[in-house]
Amino acid sequence: MIGLKRHTVEIVESHPNWPRLATAICAKVHDLCGKLVIDVQHVGSTSVPGLPSKPILDVAVGVPNLSVIAKIVDILTEEGYIYRGDAGNNGGHLFVIESETDVRIAHIHVVQYGCEQWLNYLKFRTILRNDPIVRKEYVELKRDLFRRFSKDRKSYTASKVDFISRVLNCNS
Repeated sequence: MIGLKRHTVEIVESHPNWPRLATAICAKVHDLCGKLVIDVQHVGSTSVPGLPSKPILDVAVGVPNLSVIAKIVDILTEEGYIYRGDAGNNGGHLFVIESETDVRIAHIHVVQYGCEQWLNYLKFRTILRNDPIVRKEYVELKRDLFRRFSKDRKSYTASKVDFISRVLNCNS
């Protein structure tokens, strides 16, 4: 139902438990980090009902400023989250949750609340939820990229950037 071996790609049908699992992760991150975060949101393909996706939950964590990152790293790594560093505009400060070694179940993206990246996470989710044409195009792209990059998640992810940028810019 959830989880994917590191570096691989698989596209599976949407699962009705994804929102519940994401809500639990969001609540836990918010509880652990307290006032260090402003908002925690389930984003990405798994946040769109019915959208086939990689079985990894994406969670965006909005912080008031990036000066709190060191404290968040301490808190989350002590709880077993794996800190993967700052991916900048390609995911913010990234943490992963694994169900077992190298099997990712969630990516936690910590970014400044209200910045362009934060707003784009929410905007893209909203567009996918509300626009069946964009949603269909995105599924077709993801399935094509899966066929081409099933063992290369970096290329799979990088190959979606132009589509996402176009959708965000067309809906400004």
